[in-house]
This record gives sequence, C-alpha cells and structure tokens, in this order.
Amino acid sequence: MRLVTASEMREMDSLTINEAGIPGVVLMENAAGNAAKVFVEHFNPPWGSFILVFCGKGNNGGDGYVMARYLHEKGMKVSVAVTGEKTSITGDALVNLNVIEKMGLEIIEITGDEVLESFLDNFSECDFIIDGLLGTGLNSPVRGIYKKIIENINMSGRPVMAVDIPSGLNADTGQKMGSAVRADLTVTFGFPKPGQVVYPGADFVGKLVNIDIGIPRMISERFKQLHRLIEPDDFTEDLLKEKKDAHKGSRGHLLILAGSTGKTGAAALAAMGALRAGAGLVTLGIPESLNQIMECKLTEAMTVPLPETKEGSLAADSWDDIKKLFEGKSALAVGPGLSTNPETVDLVCRIIKECELPMVIDADAVNALAATEGSLDFLDNKKILTPHPGEMSRLLNFEIREIQADRIGTSRKFSEKYNCTLVLKGARTVISDPEGIIRINPTGNPALATGGSGDVLTGIIAGLLSRGLSEIKAASAGVYLHGLAADYFAEENGESGLIASDLPDMIPFLIDSITAGVNPLENPDLLSCLR
Repeated sequence: MRLVTASEMREMDSLTINEAGIPGVVLMENAAGNAAKVFVEHFNPPWGSFILVFCGKGNNGGDGYVMARYLHEKGMKVSVAVTGEKTSITGDALVNLNVIEKMGLEIIEITGDEVLESFLDNFSECDFIIDGLLGTGLNSPVRGIYKKIIENINMSGRPVMAVDIPSGLNADTGQKMGSAVRADLTVTFGFPKPGQVVYPGADFVGKLVNIDIGIPRMISERFKQLHRLIEPDDFTEDLLKEKKDAHKGSRGHLLILAGSTGKTGAAALAAMGALRAGAGLVTLGIPESLNQIMECKLTEAMTVPLPETKEGSLAADSWDDIKKLFEGKSALAVGPGLSTNPETVDLVCRIIKECELPMVIDADAVNALAATEGSLDFLDNKKILTPHPGEMSRLLNFEIREIQADRIGTSRKFSEKYNCTLVLKGARTVISDPEGIIRINPTGNPALATGGSGDVLTGIIAGLLSRGLSEIKAASAGVYLHGLAADYFAEENGESGLIASDLPDMIPFLIDSITAGVNPLENPDLLSCLR
C-alpha cells in the first residue's frame, strides 16, 4: 500500500487543481463528504446526537465545515468551533464556512482563553467530537489555544474522529508535536501518511480509513513511491515461483555462523527459522565444543565444528574452514549468539568484508561492525542488517531516542550511505533499501518482546534469501511473516507467554495461506489449524 509524505500530498493536490483542472472545493467536497459517511458507519450515532466540530484556519477546518453540513442534514445537532475569528478564514474553507453559516449552524469563534473557558461545558454535553484543527503540514510544536483545545479533547472521554490526521501529529515521522489528539477514528485523504502507521503515531490515529478524493492517476504516478506499507502482494509471486519438480538443492543452501558458550539457543532458533521458511539445506557453523549439543538439538540442519577461543566463541583461525564453507552456498546468516569476544569480532568483520554471498547480519555481527572503525564500508547491496534500536545506536553513535524520533529518516540515510538493506526492528519495523525506499511492516505485537524472537527472524529472512528472493523481498516477507506468526499466537493466547520456538512452526502454514490468497486472521476455520 502506497504511503505519501505531507509535502508529496500537498504537491499532488496542487497539480490536481492547477493541471488537471479539478477545483480545490471539489476535492474538499469529495474528502469531507465521504469522511462524514465513514463517521456515521463507524460510530452509528443516534438521530439528534450532539457533535462538536473543531476547525482550524486552514483546509482542515474547511473539511470540518463540510462534515458539519452533511451531519446536520442527517439529523445531528452540530456545533462548529472556529479557532480565531471567522474573518481570518479564506479560500475553499471560506466557501464552506459561508454555506453552513447560511444554513444556520451554530458557529463559535474561540478567540482566546476566556472564550475557551466559557466553552468547556460543551465538552461534557456533546456526544462526539470531530478534530479538524491542524493538518498534515504541521512541523513545529503545538502551542497556545490549539494545545489547550487538544488537551480538553483528550480529557473529554468522548469518541473522537480526526480529519486527515490527529491534530499535533507529524505526518512524516509519527512524532507527537508537543500535544496531539488521541483519536478513535482517523479518516485520511488521498493516501495514508507514514506517520500514521509508525509508532507513536499509530497509537493516536485509532482506526485508520483512507478516502480516494479524486487525485488523477496521471498526477500520482509522477511521484516515485518512496514509502510503502508491506502487503502480501509485495512478495507472494516470489514465493510461488518454484516448479513442481523442486528439490532440496533448488531451494538453496544456507550457511549460518552463530552461537557461543551459553548462547546455543540463538543458533538453534536461527536454523529452525530458516528451515521453516523453506531453505532446502541449512549448515550451521558452530564453535567445536558446542557441536555435539547442536547435533542433538537440530535434527534437520547439518553442523560443522569450528576452531574456538578459550571462551567458547569462534576463533580467528577458523577463517580457512569458514571460507571453504562458502563454496556451494546460496546465502549466509551471521551473528546470533556469537559473543563480542575481540577475536570473534575481528573474524566477523573479515567474513563480512570478504564473503560475496547474499547475507543477513544480525546481533553480535552488528555489534562487531559497531566496534570496528571503518567496518561499515564493508557493506554492499547484498547485505541485510537487522539491528534493534540499541544496536542501531551503537552503529551510528546516536542516542536511542534520536533514532526512535525519526526511524524512517534514520533508516533511509543509512541504507543510501552504505548501499545496503536495513531492517530497523521494533514496533512497526522499518525496512529501507539502497534506493531510499521505505517499507513499513504492519504485523506483530508485544508478544514478540521475548528473547530469541530476533534470532528466528534472522533465520526466516536468510532462509528466504537462500531460496532466491532478492534482499528487499526476503526482508519484507520475513518481517511480515514473523510478525504475522505473533499475531496468530495473540489471537489464540493473548500477547503474553509466546516463546521464540513457537514462531518457526507457524511459518509454513502462513506462507501457504498467503500464497493461496487467504488471511487466516479473518477465517476462524483456518485458525483452528494453529491450535
């Protein structure tokens, strides 16, 4: 699903008006008229319900005026609160303000704190609130009367619908700009915005509904699609490419380098993730003292004992053996549970620098890059990094809060600079590629906040990579399936108690469902297969 930034949407609107010749007032009518229908369908307000509509001075306010007219015509009691004096309203918004004024709707001008104070009783008397205060162009903190109105909306306890975007939310980053409306329903126009689907923004929008307002395709297609919300259609065709006479050799041979004393689980989970993602063959390179353990734990994966340090991690002199293991392999996964032993760190950086296989770099391999000056120059378009925010902060020497404040921008800059695919893990994982295209994952829930879930993800992505999916397709499909597995678990069991080893067994079923065009979450009969 395509997402657009605030500036892209603004330019599309302008081109539609100036080149396609569709007047702005028509776009406003399309947007707000349909928004009113969504409001009624979602909230099912009884006849005579009291609806309070807050309108800012711009086109968001204009949308609010149109909605007020439609809801008034449906038998609702509607009061419109304008921030400032009516004489400050211009353009298409003014056209629609004049219409509702002639229709006799109540219009209150909130010109300052005293007026707002006397208006507060309306919050307790109304049944619903519509937020049309601030639009998608907001890029500075909310202050003054707007901040006070937003705070009162949030304290009202009334159902809230936001017009286009909750006021106070940054449409591009999802950050709260000082104060933001917490909506139950957000109806957005044209295309959804990145800040509505990443956190914390996703927490403020409630249910998100997109409305086609009539932007011609000849206009929207001029813009490169720089942001997407991942959907199964993005990778389904790649999962269906296998021939009927497929065999284990045609499904690729994945090499995993993982594990150290006390961290054998990471290696095992990565291997199982890869096998369940459909890799034909999996070979696990492991410190030699752990090999017997892994041979017992992993029946289907092959294991290779490698020279180790006295602490039980991969030693530098395992390089020659590892180099031979590259032969005949289709992909590599490196990092889960390797430790940060200095000797192992040097070895990992050498592997990343010299191995030409498509690879997934995770966990301690990411930490090795962070600890080694100049090592990021080893990256290229065959490499997928999968850091969580803490690991990303070490890679960039940034504070975690800086990264989380702009996950999209941080990811894009990194991928463009280092010519690699980046999977920045977390709620609504962000995936970026060397061309600067962002993909946001909609699946997953807090059940994934458990040790080892990231190791399973590494295995799933690497397993798909070994099957021949491109780096961006493997990353997108892997992250989507991994989150979807957690969603199915939560559907049956709630969001507590998932352990990482629950995840791999669900992956084949989910792949089969997706390639068959079925969403098991919407099919209770299929859900029984997971019980």
